[in-house]
Amino acid sequence: MDINYWEVALRLLLAVLFGGIVGFERESHNRPAGFRTHILVCVGSALIMMLSAYGFANLTGGKYQVDPSRIAAQVITGIGFLGAGTILQQRGSIRGLTTAASLWVVSGIGLAVGIGFYGGAAMATLIVLISLLLLGRVDRAILSQRRVKSLRIRAKDRPGLMGRVAGILGDLKLNIRRIELMEETYEPAVGYEVINMEFLLVAPLGLNSNQLLRRLACLDGILEISWQGEDFPLKSLSDEA
Repeated sequence: MDINYWEVALRLLLAVLFGGIVGFERESHNRPAGFRTHILVCVGSALIMMLSAYGFANLTGGKYQVDPSRIAAQVITGIGFLGAGTILQQRGSIRGLTTAASLWVVSGIGLAVGIGFYGGAAMATLIVLISLLLLGRVDRAILSQRRVKSLRIRAKDRPGLMGRVAGILGDLKLNIRRIELMEETYEPAVGYEVINMEFLLVAPLGLNSNQLLRRLACLDGILEISWQGEDFPLKSLSDEA
């Protein structure tokens, strides 16, 4: 080996330090992959990098050309399976993407430490911390204005109505995250089959909700509209229009 055991110990300890720093931030937010997981990923990546770079030259006796990047490259692919386990889907929303990304970055930091690129590993750790701590606040401030919205519509079951509703949502830049259609029921008072549609929407910045409600109220067949759990009488919306 072209590396002594003191250097090996130093690199593994640095991997513990850098991975632990990122993992502690994730642990403080009670994320699925926290302190220990990030340390293990970083240390494992560093060890695999050292094994790939220094572990095979003596075994082959110099008869074969060794590519130190081949084994290390598989870390990037393999970490994807671990990251996928941290991604959770709950009621139409996806959580855990940031933690999965932090695991992927930590594996890269471990590879950098393993090959002796200490400066790059330290700078990457600092950038990750800035992204998670400072930029997270900016992200939450933006998301507070771009929240997920709920829309419920009770309407007569008429052909093409769903398409017209979706057209209005598209015009106003509302992304449909989930649609739930309740089983239609016949209501004698209305004289039609009535269906309930529930939408989970991602609203853009500066959405004019009054404009959305007025346009929906003008559609033929709409009986009731509920926005964010609040019912809006069709007559008042039609008067505003």
